Amino acid sequence: MKICVLSSGSKGNCTYVETSSHKYLLDLGRNKKYIVDKLKEIDVSPSEIDYIIISHSHDDHISALETFIKAYKTSVCVTNDMLKNIPLLKNYENLIVYDDDMNFGEDLIESIKSSHDSNDARNFIISDGLKSVAYVTDTGYINQKYFKKLSNHDVYLFESNHDIEMLNNGPYPSWLKARVLSDKGHLSNIAAGVYLSKLIGDKTKNVILIHLSETNNTSKLALDTVTDVFKEYELDFKNLSCAYQNEISEVINI
Repeated sequence: MKICVLSSGSKGNCTYVETSSHKYLLDLGRNKKYIVDKLKEIDVSPSEIDYIIISHSHDDHISALETFIKAYKTSVCVTNDMLKNIPLLKNYENLIVYDDDMNFGEDLIESIKSSHDSNDARNFIISDGLKSVAYVTDTGYINQKYFKKLSNHDVYLFESNHDIEMLNNGPYPSWLKARVLSDKGHLSNIAAGVYLSKLIGDKTKNVILIHLSETNNTSKLALDTVTDVFKEYELDFKNLSCAYQNEISEVINI
């Protein structure tokens, strides 16, 4: 498998995942030019993308969708509830409506419900039968019933949205602070560290922290906080990095 976060943050989110048989984009935020340019940086043509898998209908996850599919006619995977908020897909021919899991040849994409203030929101586990990547973002918490399914994957792309102190002392209005901190908001650095401490296993090779807030977080704070939580849980894991808004992450090959 090959994994690269193309963009991650409040302005737009998009991640590339490649297996031996298919090429995927998880979400499609930003704009078409940005996505095409970043794909070319990793030697991928946008016409080669087999499936776009949408996690939810917020603009930072679908803003490039209309122009991209108009140009490339890529298959798009959404749930029925997401479809209600994405009218541009109403008559789209290459539409796949999923509810739980999807199988594309040897690839299995498992869908789990996240807790976010949108009309249905999902996280994913993508497996090619040998390797797997967990994509966890835009959720206020992770239901314990999903812990087993989310445990011991090769790679985690994991939300670490905000530093709680920065958020509480920052410029956001009180209603927006409450939204971010709520069970339908986003994971803090501390929460990310706690969850990852419970989920990382002996197979795990890489963790990339994603969806960092430009206003209420920094990469140093996110990395330091998650590392400190790992130490508290006596977890010795150091292959930890952050994804950024305007540049691609490292390309992970597993």
